[in-house]
Amino acid sequence: MQKYRPYIAFLIAAVVMILVFPVRGKFIYKYQKGRPWIYETLVAPMDFPILKTSAEILSEKEEKASEVVPCYEFQDKVDDSRMEALGQIAASGALSPAVADTLSSLLASCYETGIVAEMDSGNDDGVILIKKDKRLEQAPAADIYTVASALTRIRSELEFSFPGSPVDSLVDAGTLASLVAPNLIYDDNTTEMLHRESVDFVSPTKGMIYEGQLIVSKGEMVTADIEQLLDSYKAEYQRSLGYTGSIWTILASHLLLVAVLLALLFFTIFFVERPILGDFRRLLFVLIIDVTAFLACALITQYAEPMLMIFPFSVLILYMSAFFDKPISATVYIISLLPLLIIPEDGVQLFFMNALSGGLLLLTSQRFRRGWLQFVNIAFVFFSLLAVYSAFNYMSDGDYMVMRRLDIAKMLVNAVLTVFLYPFFHVLERLFSFVSYNRLRDLTDTSDNLLLRELSVKAPGTFQHSLQVANLAEEAARRIGADAMLTRVGGLYHDIGKMENPSCFTENQTAGDNSYHHGIPPEDSARYIIAHVDDGVALARKQGLPDLVTDFIRSHHGRTRTGYFYTQYCNNGGDPANVAPFTYNGILPRTREQAILMMADSVEAASRSLKEYNEQTISDLVDRIVAGKQAEGQFNEAEISIAEIGQVKESLKASLRQIYHGRISYPKLKSEEAKG
Repeated sequence: MQKYRPYIAFLIAAVVMILVFPVRGKFIYKYQKGRPWIYETLVAPMDFPILKTSAEILSEKEEKASEVVPCYEFQDKVDDSRMEALGQIAASGALSPAVADTLSSLLASCYETGIVAEMDSGNDDGVILIKKDKRLEQAPAADIYTVASALTRIRSELEFSFPGSPVDSLVDAGTLASLVAPNLIYDDNTTEMLHRESVDFVSPTKGMIYEGQLIVSKGEMVTADIEQLLDSYKAEYQRSLGYTGSIWTILASHLLLVAVLLALLFFTIFFVERPILGDFRRLLFVLIIDVTAFLACALITQYAEPMLMIFPFSVLILYMSAFFDKPISATVYIISLLPLLIIPEDGVQLFFMNALSGGLLLLTSQRFRRGWLQFVNIAFVFFSLLAVYSAFNYMSDGDYMVMRRLDIAKMLVNAVLTVFLYPFFHVLERLFSFVSYNRLRDLTDTSDNLLLRELSVKAPGTFQHSLQVANLAEEAARRIGADAMLTRVGGLYHDIGKMENPSCFTENQTAGDNSYHHGIPPEDSARYIIAHVDDGVALARKQGLPDLVTDFIRSHHGRTRTGYFYTQYCNNGGDPANVAPFTYNGILPRTREQAILMMADSVEAASRSLKEYNEQTISDLVDRIVAGKQAEGQFNEAEISIAEIGQVKESLKASLRQIYHGRISYPKLKSEEAKG
């Protein structure tokens, strides 16, 4: 089942991508204002609305923003209270019945129309809204009374109804003023809300094109008006799947496109970094990066296409480069951007913008990755996006002034998000049990790493041995396509446990002095030697080394025996069947990198005992050491083939020949020979 997991993962990725692929027709025409229409005469195949341009919508919004329609709330209790006061005045005899009746009719008429405290002089020819019984009614502003205009009308009507009698003699001026009060109260909140709605909800259309109507003739210059018609037809075409084909045709095309994209990804991995196919966690990570880019492209295009410029695609190449070499990181990133060429209508510009910013970021992020320097990358991303954006805009004759500031703001947000999202690779590091290249690079720095510096001081011989093993193992890993940097780190740290008891090991002893083990039973000597594995694991955990590195310490001797002391034990009459005290209690190598380190460690240590260094002796030594490990079953759990073991052996032989190459014997001066 495990061997089918990569194919199952690709199949699941394909299903996800097909499900989110926007189901809409692809508009086949390409056009640009100021250039001729190169296709056949285009006649509208269906009715569609004419969409307003962004400039027209903006102009309408600005016009509506300057027009404020005031809203007033009708207060019926005001006129009720004033009519009641009029009745009390009439009952007291202060008004004659005729005057009281006339005044009552006039007040009722004014209150029914509506009275405001005062009217904005700029709105005399406009309208107002009256909120009455939870409904809004529109009324001409000229018909509405103010307190002053209501009093003027009442006085003139009284003069007309009672000629020859001054109004002041009919009704006291103060009494009349007390009967007129505003019953339309200005509602600031409702006015503001309605104003915002009128600005926000500007109609996006302005007329219709009907089926059979000419849109553009062949060879005709695409003017601004024709471009507007074509844009409107394009939008309707996409909404209706084109009307010319079935949805199944579109789905079939989506299936084919997804298959091509994933096949391209598969063969890229196969030819550029084939070991990824054998490591399911690494393959899953690559697929997640690819599917994430596809999801972002598809979903944003479907629901908020203008926001595509904000999405920080460049951060994906940072996530890749944190755990993979630059060639595979760059290649996978470019493949992940390919949906931009397929799904959005104008995705070519976005593709090149993100391709350039991602490629530049891949080069600069390693140099500017610590402290405040990482914010320098914001500038690199922003200006690379801006450069491509400007180049594409200058190639067009269109007017981009309306959107330019907004697009620049989007690119700045993109750059900031790219840098601020990068630290999330630590979450991915934990989630996938990866060790990032940044961490590995830090661990290989022998001058800046406390643990390695301590090893070089306490156990200088072991330190030199570790350097040699790291060099041998790294070169062998590179030969078979394994993780060279990880293998080097394993080589540097595999023997750190020896610093707990350095004089116990030959490489740290004075030449010819092996007194440490004199007089000690072979079993005890073996125990001291074997202890460096557990000591190394304890040190690694104390210093917070990744488990991936600690596993090199646990596996570099596997389940082998301390041959020297076991032989000594047997020669002294010990029971050959008693192998437990002389056997390492580590784990067998599981990965190719661990198997390589075991071979390099054993070969480097054994090479020091050679009395003569030539091609034959080195070849025999490597063959004998590796064959012994194979015979003991040390590679039974390792994901390494017989052919790869053969390649590792050849690499070790070549490296040892370079280390122990013959040196020129310098001749003595004749004068020195004479003295001798």
